[in-house]
Amino acid sequence: MLKKAIAILILCLAIYLSFDALIPDKISDLETPLEQFSTERALLQLTEISKKPHYTGSEENTRVRHYIISELEKLGLETQLQEGYTISKWGNIAKPINILARIKGTANTKALMLLSHYDSNPHSAIGASDAGSGVVTILEGLRAFLSVNKQPKNDIIIGISDAEELGLNGADLFVNKHEWAKEVGLVLNFEARGSGGPSYMLIETNGGNANLMKEFVAANPQFPVANSLAYSIYKLLPNDTDLTVFRRDGDIEGFNFAFIDDHFDYHTVMDNYARLDRNTLEHQGSYIMPLLHHFSQVNLANIKSTEDYIYFNIPFFKTVIYPFDWILPMLFIAVILFISLLVYGFRNKKLNIKDIGKGFIAFIFSLISCGLLGFLGWEFLNILYPKYGEMLHGFTYNGHTYIWLFVLLSLGLSFLFYSKVYKANNTASLIVAPLIVWLIICTAIALQLKGASFFIIPVYFGLLALFVLLRQKQPNLLLMAVLCIPVLFILSPFVKMFPVGLGLKMLLVSTIFVVLIFGLCLPVLGFLKHKTRWSYFFFFLGIIAFFMAHIQSEFKPDTPKPNSLIYTLNADESSAQWVTYDNVLDTYTKNFLGESPTEASALNTNTFGSKYASGFTFASNAPVKDIPLPIIEISNDTIIGETRHFDICVIPQREVQRIEVFSDSTNHFKSFKINSVDAYRKKGDSLVFVNRKKNRLFSFFVSKNDKLDLQISVPKNQKTSLQLFEASFDLLDNKLFSIPPRERHMIPKPFVLNDAVLVNKTITIE
Repeated sequence: MLKKAIAILILCLAIYLSFDALIPDKISDLETPLEQFSTERALLQLTEISKKPHYTGSEENTRVRHYIISELEKLGLETQLQEGYTISKWGNIAKPINILARIKGTANTKALMLLSHYDSNPHSAIGASDAGSGVVTILEGLRAFLSVNKQPKNDIIIGISDAEELGLNGADLFVNKHEWAKEVGLVLNFEARGSGGPSYMLIETNGGNANLMKEFVAANPQFPVANSLAYSIYKLLPNDTDLTVFRRDGDIEGFNFAFIDDHFDYHTVMDNYARLDRNTLEHQGSYIMPLLHHFSQVNLANIKSTEDYIYFNIPFFKTVIYPFDWILPMLFIAVILFISLLVYGFRNKKLNIKDIGKGFIAFIFSLISCGLLGFLGWEFLNILYPKYGEMLHGFTYNGHTYIWLFVLLSLGLSFLFYSKVYKANNTASLIVAPLIVWLIICTAIALQLKGASFFIIPVYFGLLALFVLLRQKQPNLLLMAVLCIPVLFILSPFVKMFPVGLGLKMLLVSTIFVVLIFGLCLPVLGFLKHKTRWSYFFFFLGIIAFFMAHIQSEFKPDTPKPNSLIYTLNADESSAQWVTYDNVLDTYTKNFLGESPTEASALNTNTFGSKYASGFTFASNAPVKDIPLPIIEISNDTIIGETRHFDICVIPQREVQRIEVFSDSTNHFKSFKINSVDAYRKKGDSLVFVNRKKNRLFSFFVSKNDKLDLQISVPKNQKTSLQLFEASFDLLDNKLFSIPPRERHMIPKPFVLNDAVLVNKTITIE
């Protein structure tokens, strides 16, 4: 009984250590030696950067820029600004102002670049984490690095970009238009997509990662959180950072360091100084110092490779790497060992076909039932709590409690199914089914998702456990627990990582992982006699977790409800409406939309979209206000051959922050320049804006109320119609309106146009 208790404690300790090794548990204070990174010193700078929203083009953006420049100059660095219009592949045009500086190295080699961005997301995001944390990580890291007065071998370029949130425009400006870009050999980019949790390392490369990983291991960061599966998934998702532009346009390698937990704060007013996890900032500091010292000295001209490495982090061993060439041999050896153990087990009558069959039933039923629990359970919760739909990123404030809930229920179901097949000496037979399933998974991974091939390593320990079970009548449970440690070290963090990183819809993946881990822990769990009691115990804990999540489901000042309100004026028809992106109206939005608003789906043909493809949901009539309309001038209208050329100048008559232009898909454009920048054109396309979504041509993010100049060419007989939307973010303080402040448990909804005065006007060229 004592050994069983100790074995269970070993499993629990392994799970704890798998998470504890991911992030520092204390921060460095102001008394930290000057040559070391200090989180508290970095926080002093963050207070200045994160006072207010500072999106590109805003006055606060200018103030933050001046502050960063002054901090770089205090370090003795000469700064320069790079400014100009760029357009992203998403059709977002902006005028970023990048902050650049350079530390001269001793050798004429490739330069190391430290990168982050200083703009916050429009319009209400404070940007303390995204990416104020990245900026202060670089500033404090540089201060500590320079304090030792040792000149690096490689030049160090500091790039604090602008307009990252609008479409990576600042990075595009640097990579494609600055002479320094050709000298960059490696980029360290510091980012955030939440306000806490460990910082994940993700590689950006057009080739192999072998040399990058060898040098990363040589740099020896204290808390590496990196695995080749995460990057394989990252490459499949539509998430980009500034570093993506370096890889895509400049063929420049780099490392992203980004934390993704507490996703509910992302791009909101809650992304503030107080909510940033201090240990997370310490984690960023634990990356920059060893990597800055290391990569400022190595030859970055040799960083490229054609070979790929598997890599993953594990407590005590930090980052483990090995070549892709090992994947198939390791899989083949594992299969041979498994077959050999089966032959040995049957010959010595240690394995029983009937018990193996029961083990298959228990394991497959566990997988299916827990998979359905993860999928249908989250769907049910969304029906039970429709307000969760207002959190567009899919991770609720009580999301961590829901992860606990589904993990506990999955354990309860697994114990319940295995309670039906348990016998005193059939554990060896029961583990056969999990091992077969794991080998099938590893085979599929080796063929389709090579980055996850390190999953084979826990299987080897499972095979070793099976060998011990076949050899010993009474296997030592403590030894069995030790053999279970690798699967817990390597895979436990994934149970949390998937729903945290990709939203609670990924609870399905978490529940499947729980069963897979459970299967490889059968060498210990299989010997527990009272599995039904264990099942009831975990169900009981699950009930507690559910009620805790229910209590936490209410929107409160520290867990506020996102909502949205826009006033839209149709200048063509002299009509106005209140509109919202919300599915569940509250006391704030009902003030304007009423108790029975009309559905607004008809308004979504040509209108502002959002990151998560949400459109206007409800609308109601509003009074027509005397909003100054933009002046629209059409000039240089000429026909040359089969092509008509004309210029359009849009001159705002009020302070606006964003202009969007739409045109029906029947209109064709041979060329299109926006403020002298050619519109994005896919390679091989003869026309511009081919296959546009929802008729959208482009978005212009306005700085200093700049005018919008368009130079357009179209087929000569085409009647061209453009629909112009002009937005200002001043609804709450516009003197034409009397908008009450939101209640304390509400915040502006992120990822959509919000708190805006929107004017719609049509331009027709006949």
